[in-house]
Amino acid sequence: MAFRMGVGGGNASSGMGVAEHSVTTFQELQRKKVHRYVIFKIDEKKKEVVVEKTGGPAESYDDFTASLPENDCRYAVFDFDFVTAENCQKSKIFFIAWSPSVARIRPKMLYATSKDRFRRELQGIHYEIQATDPTEMELEVLIDRAN
Repeated sequence: MAFRMGVGGGNASSGMGVAEHSVTTFQELQRKKVHRYVIFKIDEKKKEVVVEKTGGPAESYDDFTASLPENDCRYAVFDFDFVTAENCQKSKIFFIAWSPSVARIRPKMLYATSKDRFRRELQGIHYEIQATDPTEMELEVLIDRAN
């Protein structure tokens, strides 16, 4: 299966494979509201994207952002609940590609080349944010995008 070979061989643009657990954990967030957020990382030994951490339904956006490493890349999804101007309760799922400017070049390249394939595996994402510093994914950014 050439698409599972990742960076070590095959088509370099295809990036890493995706662990089945990553997809099922995302579906738990999306359909069952079991998680508020899921943080994914690339496991270079397995050559796939795996779940690093999940946050319970009661966790906040601050809990989520505090879970992201300051100097390494990650993918994350966050289930954002909000109330519209018409006073309707809504929920939107954000995909966040976290690539801090202080991260090393290799992880930045690895995450950049793997993002599209991973993102396609997660059906039902509403919005995507590419963030290189915390200000690019502040809560206000989500509120603006969701409305």
